[in-house]
Amino acid sequence: MDQKNVTTIHLLGFPGLHGVKPLIFLLFLITYFGTITGNMLVITLVSYSKNLHCPMYFFLSQLTMSDIIVTSDIVPTMLYIILKDGITMSLSQCIIQLYFFGSCEGFECLLLTVMSYDRYLAICNPLHYGSIMNPRVCRKSIVICWFSSFLVSLIDTITISQLSFCKSNLIDHLLCDLAPLLEISCSDTSIVRVEVFALSVNVIILPCLLIIVSYLFILGTILRIQSVSGRQKAFSTCSSQLMVVAIFYGTMFGVYSVPVKTQSMSVIKVLSLLYTVGTPLMNPVIYSLKNKDIKTALRKTIRKNIYF
Repeated sequence: MDQKNVTTIHLLGFPGLHGVKPLIFLLFLITYFGTITGNMLVITLVSYSKNLHCPMYFFLSQLTMSDIIVTSDIVPTMLYIILKDGITMSLSQCIIQLYFFGSCEGFECLLLTVMSYDRYLAICNPLHYGSIMNPRVCRKSIVICWFSSFLVSLIDTITISQLSFCKSNLIDHLLCDLAPLLEISCSDTSIVRVEVFALSVNVIILPCLLIIVSYLFILGTILRIQSVSGRQKAFSTCSSQLMVVAIFYGTMFGVYSVPVKTQSMSVIKVLSLLYTVGTPLMNPVIYSLKNKDIKTALRKTIRKNIYF
C-alpha cells in the first residue's frame, strides 16, 4: 500500500474474539432487529393512535427515526467486522459513515433541547402551552433541527475530506469516528479541530446547557406543587426524557470529553457501543415502560388487530 496516499480504511473492531465471535454476532444481530422493531413500533403507534397526536409524541417519533438511521449506519458494519475480524472500506465510505453518524447525533442534541422546552412549557406554563407549541411550530422546529444538524455535519465532512491521509490506514475502532480519522492524517488538523469545536458549541454544548436550565425550572415548579399526586403526575411526564438525556449525554461526554490518547481503547469501544447501539435500543423501551399513553395505545392496537 502506498503510505503517501491512503485510499482505504481498515477498522480493526474487536480483535481477539475467537471462540465468542458467534455469540457476540448473535447478540448484535438481536440488538439490531430489536432496535429497528422497537423504534418502528413507536413511530407506528404515534402515527395511528389519536391519543398520541400531540407535540411530545410527534417529537418522540422524530427521535426514533433518528435512532433507526444511526443504528442502520453503524451496526451492519459492526456485524461485518465481527464476521471478518475487521473491515476494509474506501476513505469516501468512511467519511460518508461519519457524516450520517454526526448528522443524527447532532439532530438528537437539538431535538432533546426542543423536547425539554416542550416539557418546560407543559409544566411551567400550561395555560399557554397549546398556543405556543402548535402544530406549525412543531413542524418548523423539526425542520430547523434536521437542517442545522445536516449542515453542520456537512461543513465538518467537507473540511475533513480535504485532508491528506498518508499514515497507516488501520483504525482500532468500531466505526469511522472523527478523532481516529484525524489521528491518521498527515495534514495540519488544528484548523479542523477548532472548526469542529466551534460548531459543536452550537449543536452540543449550548443545547446541553439549555436542557439543564429547562429541567431546573421544571424541578422548581414540581417542588412547588402542593399535592404528592400532582408532583408525581408532573414528574412522570418528563422522567422518561430526563433518563434518555442522561444516558445520551453521559455516554457522549464519556467518549469525547477526554483525549483519545489518555483513554484505553477498550473503554472507548464500550462507551461507543453504549452511545451508538445501547441508546437507540433503550429509547423506545424507556418511553414505553414509563409512559401510560404509549402502553394504552399499544394495548388498543393489539386488541383491535386481534379482534379484526
